[in-house]
Amino acid sequence: MLKIEHIGIAVRDLAAANSLYEKLLGAAPYKEETVESEGVKTSFFENGPNKIELLEATTTDSAIAKFIEKKGEGIHHIAFAVADIQAEMARLREAGFTLLNDTPKRGADNKWVCFVHPKSANGVLVELCQDIVAENTNS
Repeated sequence: MLKIEHIGIAVRDLAAANSLYEKLLGAAPYKEETVESEGVKTSFFENGPNKIELLEATTTDSAIAKFIEKKGEGIHHIAFAVADIQAEMARLREAGFTLLNDTPKRGADNKWVCFVHPKSANGVLVELCQDIVAENTNS
């Protein structure tokens, strides 16, 4: 059973969106970070067991910039937490889903991520997320 990890929302102005969601949820974001490889700046809000990720493009050719240009601001993706991202990717490939990544990549909020193409999931971009566990350096 997959658990929803977060819902990603594309925004034009992260500072303005942060202010709006602070009022809506009654709490400030617990984390903000830039993911250079994706061309985005993100902030995360927690509301009970639920998380919201706001995403602002930092480059004009990023996926978020293209999404906003085509569809405007709004829900961009739904992310599911998985215990073993490699195994889940293999399972989904075998089930006929098209993955946008051949291997997991480092994402925001200390996660390994992989995306499922929206055409494989009724028009919804799906993100798989696995916590990055610090490697034990004590041998």
